[in-house]
Formats: sequence, C-alpha cells, structure tokens
Amino acid sequence: MPKKTVTVESTLNEQFVIESDVRGHKVIIDQPANAGGTDTGPTPLEMLFASLAGCIGTIGRIVAMQKRIDLKGMSIKVEGDLDIDGLLGKPIDGRVGFEGITLSVDVDADMTDEEKLAFLHEVDARCPVSENLLNSTPISVKLA
Repeated sequence: MPKKTVTVESTLNEQFVIESDVRGHKVIIDQPANAGGTDTGPTPLEMLFASLAGCIGTIGRIVAMQKRIDLKGMSIKVEGDLDIDGLLGKPIDGRVGFEGITLSVDVDADMTDEEKLAFLHEVDARCPVSENLLNSTPISVKLA
C-alpha cells in the first residue's frame, strides 16, 4: 500500500505569530488582537476547521469525478464549541478540545437530498482530516 509523508515546519516568532512552511507556501497563524496577538492570520483552531472544510471539498471533488457526478460546487461551514478555560490552564469539567464539530454542507449538484446525504457520508468517510479528528491518532511529542 502506498504511503505519503506529510511534513509541515513551523516557527514561533514574536508574540503568537507562528510561521509555517508548507511545500514552499508560507502560512501564518496568529491570535486576534484582543487575545494578545497581532491578528496577522487565523488561529490554530480556525486553521483546523479550514483544513477540515478543505478536505471535505477536495474529497467531494474526487468522489464526484469518480462517480461522474456534475458537482458544480460545495459551500462548507464548520463550527464547534469549546471551553477556553482549559487552554488557559484553568480547571474545567470537560475536555480541552471541542465538545463536537458540526459540518453544514450545501452540495450544488443535480441530486435529491437523499443522494446528497449519501454522497456527503461517503466523502466524510474518505476524508483523512475528518477521520483523524473522529478517531484517536497517536501524537508523539519529543525534543528536536
């Protein structure tokens, strides 16, 4: 089975600015000004949601091409709630992460709602970002 290694190298600069090199593309992550950042980019959590939306859209296009569906486009909204006290180091009752993540997807294709829902379930099942969020993926933290 063919495997692909994905690598992103990032550097924490002044304040909360994190600059990442992604295959030669410069990506900036930051915090809003009201949270002590300079607001030069989205937050890590916003990037996570953008990554999920991007994966759903990409896999949607792949599935549509494979099934010869005339997919004109998709509008994807991702949202979730989390208790920010946890990331600030304050005690919380639940977890630090999102309580849940909701994807609201408008599929622009000549399909019934039932067909669109089946299409979305297949897309979600094939999306690596969604699968990594849904299932426990081991994370190793080590000194470089």
